[in-house]
Amino acid sequence: MTGIAPRLAEAVRAYTGGALPVRLRAWDGTEAGPHGAPVVVLRSPLALRRLLWEPGELGLAQAYIAGDLDVEGDVGAALSTVWRSVRARGSRPGSRPHRPPLRSHVTATLTALRCGVVGPRPPAPHAPQARLRGQPHSTDRDRAAISHHYDLSNDWYALLLDESMAYSCGYWTRPDDPDYGLAEAQRDKLELICRKLALAPGARLLDVGCGWGSLSLYAARHYKARVTAVTLSREQHDFVAARIHEQGLDDLVEVHLRHYRHITGADYDAICAIEMGEHVGDAHYPGFARRLHTLLRPAGRLLVQQMSRTGNAPGGGAFIESYIAPDMHMRPLGETITLLEGAGLEVWAVESLREHYVRTIAAWHATLEARWAEFVALAGQETARIWRLYLAGGGLAFAERRMGVDQLLAVRPGTDGRATLAPGPADWYRSVRPGTEGAATMAPDPADRYRQEGMS
Repeated sequence: MTGIAPRLAEAVRAYTGGALPVRLRAWDGTEAGPHGAPVVVLRSPLALRRLLWEPGELGLAQAYIAGDLDVEGDVGAALSTVWRSVRARGSRPGSRPHRPPLRSHVTATLTALRCGVVGPRPPAPHAPQARLRGQPHSTDRDRAAISHHYDLSNDWYALLLDESMAYSCGYWTRPDDPDYGLAEAQRDKLELICRKLALAPGARLLDVGCGWGSLSLYAARHYKARVTAVTLSREQHDFVAARIHEQGLDDLVEVHLRHYRHITGADYDAICAIEMGEHVGDAHYPGFARRLHTLLRPAGRLLVQQMSRTGNAPGGGAFIESYIAPDMHMRPLGETITLLEGAGLEVWAVESLREHYVRTIAAWHATLEARWAEFVALAGQETARIWRLYLAGGGLAFAERRMGVDQLLAVRPGTDGRATLAPGPADWYRSVRPGTEGAATMAPDPADRYRQEGMS
C-alpha cells in the first residue's frame, strides 16, 4: 500500500507541474522528495487541512505556528529552496503559468480524502492574530497596528536586541572582525545618521517613530542635540521616558505618545524617521512627506531610513499582515523619492543598506535560536515560532533582493529656493580619532571613494 508522503508528492506533481523541492515526511513515517533537500515534517493531517481552509502563505504559516508542520534544521534554507523552485518554473523561457487540468483537481481531492485531510476547519493558533477595525490609517487604527507588534513586551525586545534597543537595520563597518557584532553595527548606524544630519550642540532633532529611543538618546548624549521623540506605542513611550531619566538627559530629550499628524512645533533643524514610513500607508504617504517638510526649518535636513519592495508585493504578505505588522506598505525606492520631492524636499543622497539588513536579521535570528527557551517562557511556543518564521523569511527576502532598505537624506530648500546642504559626504564616514569616548569608527572606504572621484 502506498504511503501518505508518496501520494502527496504525486498530487503535488500533477497539480503544480513540478516535483517536490523539499523532502517530505508524513505522519505515517513515509518520505518522498529529493534526498539531501530540507526536510518538511507533516505531524498530522491538520497541516494540510489548514491549507484546504486557508490556501497559500497564511495556511502554511498557521500550520507551522501551531506545530502541525515543522522543518528539520534551518527554516530559512527550506524557504529558500521552495522560493527558488517557484521562481525557476516561472522564469523558464516561454513558460506560462501552470494551470492544473481538471483531472489534477480530482486527483488532489481523492488524495486528500484517502489521507484523512478533509474535515472541519482546525482551530486557529493560540498566538494573537491582528484584527484591526476602523478606517485604515486613522489614528486609532494606526495605534492598534503599532501596538500589535511593538507592545509584545519590552522584555521580549530586550532579549532579542542589543543594549541600545535599536530595532532597525544596523551599519556593519567591520563585518569580518570577530570582536565586532550587532551592538557595534547599531552604534555605527546611529553615528552615521547623526553625521548625515549634521547634528551639533543645541540642534533641534525630531525623531518620528522613535522606537525604544536608541537614536534619540545617542544624539543627546554624544551630540548634545535637543530631541523630541514621538511614538504611538505605550510600551516604547514608558521605556524611553525611564531611560531618559536614568541617563540624566531630562534637559535634552522629551518623549511624547503621539501620532505624527499631531506633532506640534516647527523649525526643527533635523528630522529622522527610521523604518517608520512603512507604517504610514500608501494613500497617506504624500501627506506624511508634506508634514515632515512643514516641521523642518528651511535648510534643515531629513533622514528617512525605509524598506522597499517591488510594486507587485507592496505589503508584507498574508503572514506578516496577520501576525507581525498589519497595515504595512512598502513601495519601490524610486517612488518614495518622488513622493519626498513632491512634498518640496530635495533628495541629496541615497545609500542602500540591504546587505547590512541580511547581517542584522541573522544576528537577531541567532539570538532567538540561542535563547529559545527564554523566548518561549516570555511569550509562549507559538509566538516564538512566529518570530522564527518572520526572521527567517525576512532575512531571505533581503538576501534575494525581494526587499531593500535605504537611507534617504533630503534637505528643505531655503527661502530663496536653494538647498544649502554643504557637499562633503566623505565626512559622514571619516574615522574618528582613537580613544574618543563613546565615538564610533566608521569604515573609511566610502570616504576614500569620494576622495578618489574628487567629490570632497
